[in-house]
Amino acid sequence: MRPSPDPGARSGTLYVVATPLGNLEDVTLRAVRVLREAHLIACEDTRRTGVLLKAHGIATRTTSYFEHNESWKGERILEALRAGHDIALVSDAGTPGISDPGYRLVRDARAEGLAVIPVPGPSAAVAALSVSGLPTDRFLFVGFLPGRAGARRRALGELAGVRETLVFYESPLRLAAALADIEAAFGDREAFLCREATKLHEEYVRGRVHELRAIIAARASVKGEVVLVIAGEAEGAGAESESPESLFEQLTAAGKSRREAVKEIARRLDLSAREVYGRVLGQASRGRP
Repeated sequence: MRPSPDPGARSGTLYVVATPLGNLEDVTLRAVRVLREAHLIACEDTRRTGVLLKAHGIATRTTSYFEHNESWKGERILEALRAGHDIALVSDAGTPGISDPGYRLVRDARAEGLAVIPVPGPSAAVAALSVSGLPTDRFLFVGFLPGRAGARRRALGELAGVRETLVFYESPLRLAAALADIEAAFGDREAFLCREATKLHEEYVRGRVHELRAIIAARASVKGEVVLVIAGEAEGAGAESESPESLFEQLTAAGKSRREAVKEIARRLDLSAREVYGRVLGQASRGRP
């Protein structure tokens, strides 16, 4: 039983602790120490974190903190920090706060002037990027695409002109549909699939988007956590190698309306909307959309 903190003592520290993606050996010595010394560990799933803690002989008490209880549980964690207790925040795997509600707890703690300290380590996005063979000097982490097809296509349409390497998280249940929408929005770019990183059945596949689609389509099902790394738009690809007609087809397939697609094409190719509209519909006399 830990003693209660002195009322006059400092506030506690929120430690944001990265944990293994799968292989339990992928944890730093510092992370093990912080988890062992913390007053409490806030977990996305106490059962999954319990496996890690047991493997490293850590007996610290845990509490759940996830998307559906973050409001009231977050306030309890803040109360403990105000009282001088050190709290460790972990996710099921990787770095907390990346595509999970942990960032809200960090935001609220910082808003109160409480100390927030990172204990860095694994990140699925960076792990996948590091072995993808795609450019790493500049990249855009997108996180999860929208689950609904229309929203996903619109989101991809907005990313079609991005030149940085793109990193996505995706559900295995939506992977085939997401790859189809990526090809429709981006064309057949270089791509990399990372599935179940560092786990027993880890898989890493490099190829064009259509090749990844064929591999996934041949399977009865896909399981595990997925990271997709997609090449950005090639330098100069817009005006020199893409026509208004092909871009119009890509953008409307990705969910944009005719008006939105024409405006986007005009911006990319430095053409007037009237000219684009005439070319894609074959009727220049129709005027602006």
